Amino acid sequence: MTIKPDTQQKTSSRMSLPEHITEIKDFLTNAGLPDIIDSAVILGSGLGSFGDHIEDPISIPYTDIPSFPDSTVIGHSGSLIFGSVDRSSVLAFSGRFHHYEGHPISKTVLPIQLSKAFEVDKLIISNAAGGINLRYKVGDLMIIDSIIKQFFMISEPADKNWSYDMEESAAKVKEIASDLGIVTQMGTYLFAKGPSYESKAEIRAFRYMGGDAVGMSTAPELAEAGRLGLRAAAVSLITNAAAGVVDQKLDHAEVKEAADQKKEVFAKLVKGLIREF
Repeated sequence: MTIKPDTQQKTSSRMSLPEHITEIKDFLTNAGLPDIIDSAVILGSGLGSFGDHIEDPISIPYTDIPSFPDSTVIGHSGSLIFGSVDRSSVLAFSGRFHHYEGHPISKTVLPIQLSKAFEVDKLIISNAAGGINLRYKVGDLMIIDSIIKQFFMISEPADKNWSYDMEESAAKVKEIASDLGIVTQMGTYLFAKGPSYESKAEIRAFRYMGGDAVGMSTAPELAEAGRLGLRAAAVSLITNAAAGVVDQKLDHAEVKEAADQKKEVFAKLVKGLIREF
């Protein structure tokens, strides 16, 4: 991801972070975390098992961290995990905060802002998503090379004059996955506010718009990463077919089942990204 600022002065003003981010970082460094961390990983629904691959972990429940919202969605454990992967320091967010849970968009991007505060060199964002592209099947890993946010405001109104581009980072993720022998798709992630699954008519419209997968997170996080100039990679695990793709009722249990089946491949890819991205 690249940021294209208009002027150096504007870029500097965009790097400011909310005061509560400093409070959170101070709490975490007092709990034993270093001042600078190499990588950060946001783990989507059902993908929290990656935390088992982190060596010498320090796990802190979100509820213990000041100014941190709680994660209430099934499949999100709600813990911050710090440790190492292949000698690189890693901060993993096992669970995220969704807009549909009642959090403002500005709160859902807290992990991105905290990553910036810890000066992470690489940010890896994952999610569980519904497949819109008729060529996709459950269990596919889709590298996000673009997003569709429809007509929603997903960033702070005062920060308008910046842009982000996922194509370069997506190509690098594709290369790393290929080197690891992992087959991936590459496509566009469409952000829907939720909390309900989309109707068949909406999915037909989203496909016409160019969406390959749909979900209720990630787009605001990528926008904030672009605003802050963080290098980011984003991967969706296709855990179910979106409404109308197959003739069956959508169920959140599908998400966990698909994630369980793919957890080792997902962990292999994330480790590769931590090393090579």
